[in-house]
Amino acid sequence: MFFLDHGYRVVAHDRRGHGRSSQVADGHDMDHYADDLAALTEHLDLKNALHVGHSTGGGEVVHYIARHGESRVARAAIISAVPPLMVKTAANPGGLPKEVFDDFQKQNANNRSQFYLDIASGPFYGYNRPGAKVSQAVIWNWWRQGMMGSVKAHTDGIVAFSQTDFTEDLKKITVPVLVMHSEDDQIVPYADAGPLSAKLLKNGTLKTYKSFPHGMPTTEAATINADLLAFLQDQRAAAGA
Repeated sequence: MFFLDHGYRVVAHDRRGHGRSSQVADGHDMDHYADDLAALTEHLDLKNALHVGHSTGGGEVVHYIARHGESRVARAAIISAVPPLMVKTAANPGGLPKEVFDDFQKQNANNRSQFYLDIASGPFYGYNRPGAKVSQAVIWNWWRQGMMGSVKAHTDGIVAFSQTDFTEDLKKITVPVLVMHSEDDQIVPYADAGPLSAKLLKNGTLKTYKSFPHGMPTTEAATINADLLAFLQDQRAAAGA
């Protein structure tokens, strides 16, 4: 609503196997996520678009631009996003151990209802921090969105967001990209994400927040929306609009 009120067209999609999307059995990987996004942008004939991706969506945006080119893209913003690479490897020593994501898959397969409730009630929105103002409605809504999707898509998606290496994708992108990340992100740790992505991008700008949670587009919407709007308005000024 914020961006509609500022005169922008807003388009959102439900990722393959998530939300209201068809619960197909396969294709739950970054290549398919990017190709699905490309199909949508072509179908709607979107041009000069700003692509905004949160968390896994940030990886989807980065992979889409690198894989399908920049002809329809004016600029992008990635928020609390998973690039360059989440899992710990010899080349990415600051990443999280693979066992962390293996446990996510196990919890998701065994009792995802409880898993989603625990994530939303705790680290996702920072509700486990002292003094946090907890919104039960936000927790319920996150749980609702999760339970609408396919358990197969979500289990496979954990591999997609944690093990996809976006390093070369980031290097290919030339359009301006705003990288928004909080130092207190408990889902995608800051040090191995935002600063590294901004450094790999040819035209990246890092916007760091001190104590916002991973889900800051919801809990800190006023700040995040204002910063995104400034980025958009900078695009219009550059285009002479």
